[in-house]
Amino acid sequence: MALGASRRLQDGVVAVETMTRFALAVLALASGVYTYLGARTILDGSPTAVFFAAIIYSVSVSVGIYAFWSYMARFYPHITSRTGRTAMLAVMAAGAAMIMAMSSWLNAAALAGSSAVEQHLSETVEAYTADLDRAHQNAIAAQSLLPDIQRAGERFSQLAGVERQSGSLTGTTGSGSVVQLLTQMSAQMKSLEGNINGSREQVADLFEQGQKRLEAMRGLVSAPGDIGPRADQFSTEAVALTGVVSSLSQTSIAPSIRRAADDLAIGFIAPVPDGAAPDLVNRQNQVMETVKASVSAQSKALAKAADEILSRPTVGERRFVPLSPAGAVLEYAGDFIPAWAGAISIDLLPGVMVFILAVVHGAIRRQEDPLPFAERITAAELLQALEVQRAVSASGMSVEQATAAMEKPETSQEDARLAELKADEVKADEVKADENTNIRSLDPKTRRDRSHEDR
Repeated sequence: MALGASRRLQDGVVAVETMTRFALAVLALASGVYTYLGARTILDGSPTAVFFAAIIYSVSVSVGIYAFWSYMARFYPHITSRTGRTAMLAVMAAGAAMIMAMSSWLNAAALAGSSAVEQHLSETVEAYTADLDRAHQNAIAAQSLLPDIQRAGERFSQLAGVERQSGSLTGTTGSGSVVQLLTQMSAQMKSLEGNINGSREQVADLFEQGQKRLEAMRGLVSAPGDIGPRADQFSTEAVALTGVVSSLSQTSIAPSIRRAADDLAIGFIAPVPDGAAPDLVNRQNQVMETVKASVSAQSKALAKAADEILSRPTVGERRFVPLSPAGAVLEYAGDFIPAWAGAISIDLLPGVMVFILAVVHGAIRRQEDPLPFAERITAAELLQALEVQRAVSASGMSVEQATAAMEKPETSQEDARLAELKADEVKADEVKADENTNIRSLDPKTRRDRSHEDR
């Protein structure tokens, strides 16, 4: 039973040998094709130079892959020692690493290079969107101070009007030094309010430009066609959007508000009391001190709010870095695991066939080793052994000489013929000797009886 199973395994190995070579050739060719497509995406130069360079490289890869796995399939299954197996496994690992280095990543670039570049463009759009939103928020953050500035300006204006009409602050109506001071503070607040409103329109216009750039970039990411021209146009839009973001960062009115808040307190100039009576002058001074304290408090509040806005992280300048399909596949390898698996499998699949052959040959050796020689010898080997035995008996040659003569028929045909002729002569002599012996052994009576019978 063991001999039959071993024979069937040997027949199977012989039957799949052609298929194994064909599979190795097809896999090597497929890897070469995808390597060619991937190599073209990273080569620079004229179209002719790129074509021939990619062809030469891909052919070299195909030949190398076919030769390497052919050697492994031919030798590895027949190595039985532990040291030899370990050395061959080390060689196989080194060869597989080299194949992945020179072919697999280019295969992945051919399979998923365009998708990887689109992934890069998509993530770049998201990053630019975040930059634009942050720059816009920083630019309009100062506008949150507008209600406070408006209320302060209205309060100063109302106090000036009340003082002018009823003298509620100093007890004396008219446009004196107090009314003049309140009107001055109201005018400063109105000026600051105008600056904020003016920046609002500029920020809105810049933000709208940025939105249009982002819309164009998103369209390029999802548009059909070759990824190369789309990536070039995307780069142009990215540069323009970078300028918009920088302009938004410089449009913030917060620094101006911070300076204006300092000017309110530092640049406060109270007019000289113009009252005729000492009592009126005293009241005017008291009101001016109150106004000064109110302006100082307003200045501190504005400065604190402006500092909070200025403490926000600024938007750094972002540079768009174009990536080739091969570079994008390496950069976003985690997002394209199926493509990488296919690219690597097409190069390393022959290793599975090598291990299958190793397992089969190991099974054949295990089934044949326990059998005695008489059960393992084939009919052809038995006939060859008989011929060696005849040659040894007939010519007196040693077993080694007879075996060498049988293994080298082209160089020993004449010797074999001479041995056969000599063996025939020996047999003829033996026959004649036997006949003479038989004749002499007959007695005279028997010969007379035979003569009588003949007569």
